[in-house]
Amino acid sequence: MIRPFLLFLILIASPLLVSAEIDKKVIAFAQDTMSNDFRKAQVFEVRDAIANYPELAFVYSDAQGQTSLMIRQIDQFIQQKVDLLIIGTNDENAVVPVVSKAYKSGIPIIVLDRGIKGSDFTTFINSDNIRIGQIGAEQIAQQINGKGTVLLLEGIKEADVTKHRSMGFLNEIAKHKNIKVIRRTGNFLRKDAIIEMEKLIKEGIHVDAIFSESDSMLSGVRMVLKRYRINPQSIVMVGVDFTSEAKEAIRNGSQTSSILFPLGGIKAVETAVNILNNQPVIKHINSPVRLITKINVEETAPIF
Repeated sequence: MIRPFLLFLILIASPLLVSAEIDKKVIAFAQDTMSNDFRKAQVFEVRDAIANYPELAFVYSDAQGQTSLMIRQIDQFIQQKVDLLIIGTNDENAVVPVVSKAYKSGIPIIVLDRGIKGSDFTTFINSDNIRIGQIGAEQIAQQINGKGTVLLLEGIKEADVTKHRSMGFLNEIAKHKNIKVIRRTGNFLRKDAIIEMEKLIKEGIHVDAIFSESDSMLSGVRMVLKRYRINPQSIVMVGVDFTSEAKEAIRNGSQTSSILFPLGGIKAVETAVNILNNQPVIKHINSPVRLITKINVEETAPIF
């Protein structure tokens, strides 16, 4: 049950949290950053799903992409004795001690989307990120007929999501000896993708295709291409997530495809309710992914 002082929960260097009500069980979400379109939408999906349960209250924190801040925020959630904790981290190693501390204190832990090392958590909800990378490579190799230069625009280096998507992509694309891969880091952020794409253009590097590990980064890429009067339709572009921007880009031909990657918020809340009701849950819950192209774009809803 929530304690009265949780009503005024404020975490170091983070925005004021959503206030909770007395006599409700509290689900807390420790999120990596709200500056990332996907991560923000994920928090809001959890918030909206929890609103359907009058016996639950919701609080969240924004670590602003700082692992040290996230650790402090999780530690504060432990001190406040929340009833369940959802974790969305940016580092699979650094948060392990504090997550383990929370788990051993009796707080159920749902690790959402980005995994952590170790096993001190209740359940892990994610999708097959290696397969996502493979799908991206298959699409690009097919579209450029197995020949050309491909930009691999990666997410946060320390996140398992990035490591697995890159692994799947590189292993698959290696089957095509006439494809050269250039790797750049965009941190899943539109602004960082803009910076990296501008660097490539100024260096005179031409690419035939881009696999971006998020659609938000690909949106940034298109902004740069248009600024330099390069037609986005001249480059094969495959993204991940399937956002509203990606849907429109696929419609108009400025993006080739996107791999739908569920936010996972609804599944996290369903799982949390089961946990709080003492129902058994499995250690790993897999959310399916699928390729979205011009063929099926109209029949598929974007994740946000």
